[in-house]
Amino acid sequence: MLEFLQLAIAGVAIGCIYALIALGFVLIYKATEVVNFAQGDVMMLGAFVAFTFAGLWKLPFVVSVLLAIIVLAGFGALFDRIVLRPIIGQPTFAAVMVTIAAGFVIRGVATMIPGWGTDTHALKAPWSDGTLQAGGLIISTDHLAIIGLTAALCALLYLFFKKTRVGVAMQASSQNQLAAYYMGIPVRRINTLIWAISAGVAAFAAVLLAPVQFVHSNMGFVGLKAFPAAVVGGFGSIPGAIVGGLIIGLVETFAGFYLPEGFKDTAPYIVVLLVLIVRPSGIFAEMRRKKV
Repeated sequence: MLEFLQLAIAGVAIGCIYALIALGFVLIYKATEVVNFAQGDVMMLGAFVAFTFAGLWKLPFVVSVLLAIIVLAGFGALFDRIVLRPIIGQPTFAAVMVTIAAGFVIRGVATMIPGWGTDTHALKAPWSDGTLQAGGLIISTDHLAIIGLTAALCALLYLFFKKTRVGVAMQASSQNQLAAYYMGIPVRRINTLIWAISAGVAAFAAVLLAPVQFVHSNMGFVGLKAFPAAVVGGFGSIPGAIVGGLIIGLVETFAGFYLPEGFKDTAPYIVVLLVLIVRPSGIFAEMRRKKV
């Protein structure tokens, strides 16, 4: 039972990372109907920016985290304004290809920046390398920090979307952009803000993941695990992204421990296939009728 609980805590922790990245997928998709396949690489960029502030410039960790989130939010806004806005009106496939290409560009540029490169870097958080014992249960402080801070961020985003005028405007825009525009909501600015929030959330996820898995140019591939989380939860559902991330994290952790080698990497996609067979729209997706 202790072994099971420790694996469950580790699975929930990595699932929180997947959930935060999946949240970025869902926010952008709800607002623009674009699947941002560069989300994992944006997270990688956030990790390197935080490493620059904390590891190279020796700024306090909390200050480094805040600056990294601000820088990545600005990057997300600029990406929407400069790269995506000119292709508005083009087929959705064009926007998808742009995000895939952007991911390769971000990864390539990161390897060419002095101090970043292709090396592996350590980003230590104040809570890193500690453990807590409860009976026979040994819990990593990294895992506890990931779970607690993810819950805090989700609560903050919930309050933002439910209690602020900008958050309500974002919800209205994501449901019907044309109606929101006629009601006086600046839809383009709202979309830019959503891209900024998505990138900021990715930077936050990067800061949580970096002390566990280090900072390197290929860490963005974790987005390939977050994408199944978004699909499982329902690509248009914010709660679904959280639940989907936790499901994928738990499945991956238990499969890696109890099943033969190789199942750890394939188990999340098996779960996706099963969910799509039973409920193609995802667990929490809202079924809508559309006249054509």
